[in-house]
Amino acid sequence: NRHRDMKDGTTGKPVPGYDIRLTDDFGQAGPKGDVGDLWIGGPSAAKEYWNQRDKTRATFQGWWTKSGDKYSVDADGFYVYAGRSDDMLKVGGLWVSPIEVENALVAHPAALECGVVGHEDRDDLVKPMAFGVLRAGAAATPEPAPPLQQFLSRRRARSPQPPRGGSRSRLSATARRAPPR
Repeated sequence: NRHRDMKDGTTGKPVPGYDIRLTDDFGQAGPKGDVGDLWIGGPSAAKEYWNQRDKTRATFQGWWTKSGDKYSVDADGFYVYAGRSDDMLKVGGLWVSPIEVENALVAHPAALECGVVGHEDRDDLVKPMAFGVLRAGAAATPEPAPPLQQFLSRRRARSPQPPRGGSRSRLSATARRAPPR
């Protein structure tokens, strides 16, 4: 980002000498504001992956490099990170970031931590499923309580709500996501 051209919650704007484009699943530009695959064109891109021909072909296309990230562009031209392509869930035709759902859920006063995963329903459609640890004194329910789902829908207007899930006494932690202290 350049000084005086920054915006909280965004990665910024392209720097001189580099081109950026966002594409849908078919390689076409989508409407402004939609989440898409980030492609970067610039003089410092790699040429290939060593001994990985298929990955090279999928990632490097002439001037362009597919970053593996999902982004959108806001009304002011700032790029907003949505997540890694291999972490995203396609739900109801929209890309959903599990991290975004997790962050929205843990903002609820009853939630201590949570995890969101993709789960195939009876129709083989992927749905987000949330599991959470409640703060001391909060009541657990087998399905997400309506107040929690209402809270989530107010915080995430464009994306579907996790329709299923439940509470746990603890969640497994990874190097990427450490438990709260």
